[in-house]
Amino acid sequence: MAALLDSIPRWTGGYHQQGWQAPSIPIFELTMAFTIALYLWESYLDMRQHARVKATGDAVPADLKTLVAKVDKDTLARKKSEPAPTPPAVAAEKKEGDDEEKKEQIEDGKMLETLETKAPKSQLYGLDKLGFGMTKGFYKQGENNAFLLLGAMPLLWDYSEQIAASMGFDPAENEVKVSLIWFGVSTIIDEILSTPWAYWSTFVVEDRHGFNKTTIGTFIKDKLMGMGLTFAIGGPVMFALLHIIKWGGPYFYLYVWAFMFCFSIFFLTIFPVYIQPLFNKYTPLEEGPLQKAIYELAGICKFPLTKLYVVDGSKRSSHSNAYMYGFGKNKRIVMFDTLINQMSTKELVAVLGHEIGHWAYGHVLQNFLITQIYVLCSFMAFGSFVNSPDLYHAFGFAQMPTVIGLMLFFQTVWAPVDSVLNFVLTLHSRHKEFSADQYSLNLGYSADLQQGLVKMSIENLSILDPDPMYSLYHHTHPPLLQRLRALQPGSKKKD
Repeated sequence: MAALLDSIPRWTGGYHQQGWQAPSIPIFELTMAFTIALYLWESYLDMRQHARVKATGDAVPADLKTLVAKVDKDTLARKKSEPAPTPPAVAAEKKEGDDEEKKEQIEDGKMLETLETKAPKSQLYGLDKLGFGMTKGFYKQGENNAFLLLGAMPLLWDYSEQIAASMGFDPAENEVKVSLIWFGVSTIIDEILSTPWAYWSTFVVEDRHGFNKTTIGTFIKDKLMGMGLTFAIGGPVMFALLHIIKWGGPYFYLYVWAFMFCFSIFFLTIFPVYIQPLFNKYTPLEEGPLQKAIYELAGICKFPLTKLYVVDGSKRSSHSNAYMYGFGKNKRIVMFDTLINQMSTKELVAVLGHEIGHWAYGHVLQNFLITQIYVLCSFMAFGSFVNSPDLYHAFGFAQMPTVIGLMLFFQTVWAPVDSVLNFVLTLHSRHKEFSADQYSLNLGYSADLQQGLVKMSIENLSILDPDPMYSLYHHTHPPLLQRLRALQPGSKKKD
C-alpha cells in the first residue's frame, strides 16, 4: 500500500504558504479522486432519476392509481355512513395585507381525478428541479475543484492574517482571532457565490410552478438575517471550540463533546422561541374543531402538548409542512397555514398522529443520541490528525491552524465516513417513517392518513414514480406508493 501511495504523482501547483513542504502522503490527490468519484456517482443517480421521470410521462403509475382509487372509494363509503361531514380545518384568521388566498380542498372521492390532472405538472416540476440540481452540482464541483487546485484556502488564510495585522494583532500570537476573521471572510464569500443559485431556485424554478410567494425584499432580508445569525452564533461557538481544543490536551474531544452537547440543548431551546419568529409569524391556533381534535389526540397518546401554533408558511411558499419540538413535558406542535388549508380536520389529525408516532417510538431521542455519538466519534478521530503536518501540507499550508485542520479533516479523512453514515441514516429514517405511519394506523387513522398523504403529494407536485436507487440514496421519506402499500390491511411492510 505504501508503494502504491508513493507512486501517485503529487500536485504542486496553486498557491502555497511560504515555507511549505510537499506532503509524504497524497492526501490532496486522494481527496480530489474521492470528490470526483462521489460527484460522478450522484450524477449517475440524477440521470437515472431524470430518465425515470421522463419515461413515466404524464401518466400516474398503475399501482399508485389502484391504491388512490381505493382511497377514493373508501372515502365515499365512509362519507355515506357518517351522520354529518367532517368540518374542514380552519386556518388562522386572514390578516390585512396577506396575499395568500385560501385554497379549495380537493373534493372527497376525486383525488385520483385530481392526481391525473396534476401529473403533467408534477413531471415538469420534477424535471425542472432535477435540471437545476444537476446544473448547480456541475458548477459547484468545478468551483470546489478550482479552489483546491488554485490554493484558495492558504491564500485566504494569509489574507486573514494581513487583516489581523492591520488591526494591530500579531497573527502568530492570535490564531483564534485570525480564525474568526477567516470565518467571517469565508462566510461572506460563500454567501456571495450561493446567492445567485438561491435566487434562481426561488424566483425561477419555484415561481414557474406556482410555489414561490417570496418577495425580493423578503429574500434579501432573509439572506441578511441569516448571515447575521451565522456571525452572532457561529462566531462565539468557533471561538469557544478552538479554545477548548487547545486547552483540552490529548482528551480534548471529551470537552468538545460536552460543550457541543450543552450548546445543542441551548440552541434547540432558543431556536423555536427566539430565532424562528424572526423569519415567520407564529400564531396560537384558534379555538375550534381542529384545536379540540388535536388536544384529544394528544390526550389519547399521552403526548404532553402545551401549545399549538400556526406559522405563516404561505408568506414564502405554497409548500406545506408540520412539525413538533420541545423537551420533556413541554411539547409544541407547529402547522403551516398552507397545510391547514389543504386538509380536513381528520386528515390533519391523522398526519399529526404520524408526527406523535415519532415521539412515541423514541425517534426524536434516537436522532439526538446519534448526533451526540457522531460528534464524539468525529472529534475523537480528528484528534489523530490535528497535529499531522501532512494534512496541512497537502493543501498548501506551512502553518497548522486548528480551524483549518478541522475543516480539512472533515473534507478529506472524514468525508468517506460521512457519506456512508449519511446513507445508513437515510435508510434508518425511511424505516422510522413507516413506523410512524403504523402508529397513526393503530390509532384508527389509516384511511385519513392515506388521504392526507395523497393530498400532500398532489399539492406539493411530488414525483409519482421516483427511481428506486435515487430515492433510496437521497430521500429520507419513502415514496407515496410504498407508504400507501404499507398502510393496506394485512401489509407486513415496515421498511
